[in-house]
Amino acid sequence: MASDCITPKGFKTLQDELSQLWEVERPKVVRTVHWAAGNGDRSENGDYIYGKKRLRQIDGRLRFLRKRLESLTVADPRDQKNQSQIFFGATVEYERGNCDLKSNTIVGKDETDPALGLISIDSPIGRSLLKKSVGDLVVVHTPAGEEELDIVRISYPPKDSDQR
Repeated sequence: MASDCITPKGFKTLQDELSQLWEVERPKVVRTVHWAAGNGDRSENGDYIYGKKRLRQIDGRLRFLRKRLESLTVADPRDQKNQSQIFFGATVEYERGNCDLKSNTIVGKDETDPALGLISIDSPIGRSLLKKSVGDLVVVHTPAGEEELDIVRISYPPKDSDQR
C-alpha cells in the first residue's frame, strides 16, 4: 500500500499535469501536425515527424497519469493521529553521523524530489525511519553503505494548513 499513497498536494500536481497535457499541450501539437501534414511530403517534414513523435509521448503520459490517478490512495498527513512517530507525510529532522542536520518529508513515489527534501516512503531512508520517534538512532542500509541517523524532530502539517 505504501507505494500507492500520495499526499493531497501530490495528487493535485498529477491532476494539473494531466489537465495541462490534455487541454493545452496536446491540442497545440495536434494543430502543428495538422498544419505540417498539409505541407506535402511528410517523409522529410520535420514539424510533422517531430509532432507525431511528441504526440505519442503525450498520449503515453496521459495514459499513465489516468491509470495512476485511479490507483492512488490520497493520504492526508494532517489526519495522522500519532504524531510522535514517523509515518507517511511526516517531516523528519535528523542528524547524520557527520553531525550534518538534514530534513526530509516522507511522501509517495510519485512526488519524490530529493532536491526539495521529498523522499519516497519506499526508499531505504524512508523505510528505515517509519515508526521511529525523536531520540531514536536509526541505521540505514543504502547503496553507499550503512549510515546512522539520530532523529531530532518529527512534524506534520497543521490541520489548518493548505495541503489540499
